[in-house]
Order: sequence, then C-alpha cells, then structure tokens
Amino acid sequence: MAVYNYDVVVLGSGPAGEGAAMNAAKAGRKVAVVDSRREVGGNCTHLGTIPSKALRHSVRQIMQFNTNPMFRQIGEPRWFSFPDVLKSAERVIAKQVSSRTGYYARNRIDVFFGTGSFADEHTIEVVCANGVVEKLVAKQIVIATGSRPYRPVDVDFHHPRVYDSDTILSLTHTPRRIIIYGAGVIGSEYASIFSGLGVLVDLIDNRDQLLSFLDAEISDALSYHLRNNNVLIRHNEEYERVEGVENGVVLHLKSGKKIKADAFLWCNGRTGNTDQLGLENIGIKVNSRGQIDVDQNYRTPVANVYAAGDVIGWPSLASAASDQGRSAAGSIVDNGSWRFVDDVPTGIYTIPEISSIGKTERELTQAKIPYEVGKAFFKGMARAQISHEPVGMLKLLFHRETLEVLGVHCFGYQASEIVHIGQAIMSQKGEANSIKYFVNTTFNYPTMAEAYRVAAFDGLNRLF
Repeated sequence: MAVYNYDVVVLGSGPAGEGAAMNAAKAGRKVAVVDSRREVGGNCTHLGTIPSKALRHSVRQIMQFNTNPMFRQIGEPRWFSFPDVLKSAERVIAKQVSSRTGYYARNRIDVFFGTGSFADEHTIEVVCANGVVEKLVAKQIVIATGSRPYRPVDVDFHHPRVYDSDTILSLTHTPRRIIIYGAGVIGSEYASIFSGLGVLVDLIDNRDQLLSFLDAEISDALSYHLRNNNVLIRHNEEYERVEGVENGVVLHLKSGKKIKADAFLWCNGRTGNTDQLGLENIGIKVNSRGQIDVDQNYRTPVANVYAAGDVIGWPSLASAASDQGRSAAGSIVDNGSWRFVDDVPTGIYTIPEISSIGKTERELTQAKIPYEVGKAFFKGMARAQISHEPVGMLKLLFHRETLEVLGVHCFGYQASEIVHIGQAIMSQKGEANSIKYFVNTTFNYPTMAEAYRVAAFDGLNRLF
C-alpha cells in the first residue's frame, strides 16, 4: 500500500471540495483531492446544477422559437425529444470537466480517483477502480462529498419508469405524461423543463404553496405560469404507494386519488453522501438524512476534520457550497478568508427563473418592521420587450423611514443575474444601503438592470 503525506486532504471535487482545495493550495499547503468518479466536478457538474440548467436553457430556446411570430417566416414550430435536448447538456459537462481539471493541475493539487474512507482521524484509505488501495495521511481533512436524491425504501427505483433527479438524465425517450413527486426547487425546475417540451406534468406538492420560503407574490406568479404551461399542481398531497405497471406508473395518494403517467420522477429530499466514509472510525455521527453537524468554522466534532457543501445541509446550493469550502480551508490556513456563509441569494431556474435575497413581506410584517414596496414590471421594460420576455417583475422591500433595502425579489428573464445588484447595495453598511442609490445612479438603457430604478421610483412615490 502506497502512503502519501499531505497538509490537507479534501474528499469530493464538487463546488465545496474545489473551493477548499484551491484556497488551501493558494495558502501554500500541500493538497490532495479524492473523488469517486473518474472525472472532477462532483454531482454539481455531472448530475445536478450544470446538466439541469443546460437542459433548461435549451428548452427555453425551443419555447421562444415556437412562440415568437418572427420565426414562423423560417418554418413551423418544432418538436424536440428529451434525449436530443440532453446532448447540449453533455457538451457543457465536458467543457466544465476540462476547465476544472486544469485548475487542479495549475495549482499542483494531486487528484486521486476512488472511494475514500477514514482509517483514523488523520488517514484516508482510497480504493481505486482497479482495486489498488492508497493511503493518504493529512494534518487536516475536509469532507465535501455532496448529496444524492433521498430514496424511500418503499419506492421501487429499479422499475424502468421510475426515476430520481440523478437517473432522469438517462431517460432515452420523451414521455407524454410525467408525475413529479415533490414541488421543491428541483421538482419545480423539472416541471418547467418537461412542460416546455410539451409533456403533460402532474406536480405533487405536500405543502399548500409552491416554494413557501419565497415571497408569496413570487410563489403565486410561479404557480400561475406553470399552470399556464399545462402543469397540474396538486397541493397538500402525500403518496401512499407508487405502483409500477407494464406501461407506466400509478401513484396512489393518501387522499384516495390515483394518477397514472408514462414516467414518475421522485424529487423529494436529498441525502448526504456519508455512508461510505467510515465516519464510525473517528466518532462522527450523522443525522437521519446523512448530514454532518459543523460549527461556524465548518469544523466537525473531530478537531482536524471539517465539512462543507451539501453534506452539511442548508442551503444546498452550488454557490454557497463553494464559499463554504473556501471558508473551511480559510479556518484551516487562517489567512483571513473565513466567513460564515449565511446570506445567500436563491437561484431557482424554473421558466421563468426566480432569485431573491433578504426578507419577504411575510417576515417583515411578522417582525412589525415598517416597510414599503417598489415594483417594476418587465412588460414595460424596453430590454424585455426587445428580448420578447415580457413575463416577470422586480420587487424591492425597503424601510419606509431609513430607506434601507430589506429584500429583493425577482421573477422572470435574467432574475438570477439581476438580483446581484440589489445584493451589493444590501451588503453596504449604514446610509450606503439606501433605495436612493437606484434613483441617483445612471443605469444603461435599455437593460434589465434599470428595473431597479423603476422599482425605486415606484416605492418612493408611495411614501408620504
């Protein structure tokens, strides 16, 4: 057995693992990364964020082609199969792997491909695909193994028509009808993707509102546009059993309803990838969803072992995971790069997309904070009209006395880009965080960003 010595060993090469490895290497540490795949990038690149967002982009282009009158001069509306659209995602994945492989090479980070587990608190044993076992000894170890879809034992995922959000990427046909169980972020995104391809979608939600953590008005807008695109949303429903039949799947609900479709997609929860880490060998326990508890420095109960990304739970976003990994390494190297990641913009890539940061109206009302609202509807924005993207709005919540920006909520074209302008202002201290910034600053015209100026004037006009 070969033995290698390092300052830091990182388990996983997704956003959290990459963030940790790069920060530690920049600080002069000798770093190794272990990944169970034969390519870097983690679930984010291969199964989650990248393929689903590439899929969504292609579907959005298809929808625009099929609904824009200008394109009728070229030809009739076109139908695309799910496997055809998936090919564009595969090309993006290959480019991402190539880029990220280069990052490790340039920073002299060793990458081991195999299954890594703890022999003790300073030793990782890596079982490579060819059966060779290699031992990595390190001063500090960062667990960044990510998560996978939660699979309840009473659902038969071996049935050829039953999928989760990982296996759906192997779908080789386009179903006429699909049941999506779970109306969280992933379920809502796939409801948009499939409905955009002309598939009839039954979206089963075990709550009474879609994405209830969002501002209620934004959630309602999403519900309307999904329904407008042939998504049937069923709220307050729970499954009793999932029956796989020869030509499809029948979902039996506790309410007595039965729904049949060609395919069934389970999108209800995630599980941390911790079951093969040998955590029992170092005394780390996980919760019922396989997640590891950490403190604000991303340290586990074992002093030299850290964890970051989806494997620790909230917020389970690639953007946050990268910062958490970087911060975990910042705690190790003590170079001033640590921060507790608790202020993260949501980025939900439905069609249309959603992004927000800060407080919702519900939260401000419950806290009895005197706030006011400013809105800009995209249908009136020149850039949205040029782009044939009239759906959506920007909503600003601000303190009616101090004018401090308290929340930014955006629904529609480029929402996940637009939100960062508001995020930058909200992060300013004192009087620098003011809605007046938007009226006293010149924005390019026509842009989507000028929605801030429109919304700010709208909000200030409500004051008296």
